[in-house]
Amino acid sequence: MSRADLGRRVPCAVCGFEARSFGYCHQLRRDRHPYYRFCSMRCLTVGSANAQRNFGMIDKSDMEMRAIREARRELAAALTEMGLMAPFFDRPTADIDRVIEACVDGFQASMQRQSDAGDCPF
Repeated sequence: MSRADLGRRVPCAVCGFEARSFGYCHQLRRDRHPYYRFCSMRCLTVGSANAQRNFGMIDKSDMEMRAIREARRELAAALTEMGLMAPFFDRPTADIDRVIEACVDGFQASMQRQSDAGDCPF
């Protein structure tokens, strides 16, 4: 099987049909984000918009979703300890998850920038 044949048999990241010549990688950083293939411009538009909302990921894995759910308790404990829980108390879980994801993504981005700049702790 040729390399071209392998490329044609990849499923679309949105609908599952055979992917064509449409691809997306968040911020064009293939070293940090997955490369998704799509069957059409319509699926590319939907998939890339979803990836941009989710910082490069189209769907979170079960492990990622569980980690975010479990981090809610730690966030609530820290907010309560600092006296900041009241504004977050009635917020939907999606908003709380966005805060957690923003913190994790910011942390990871900073670590990546520092290591790219040669600031390595070892």
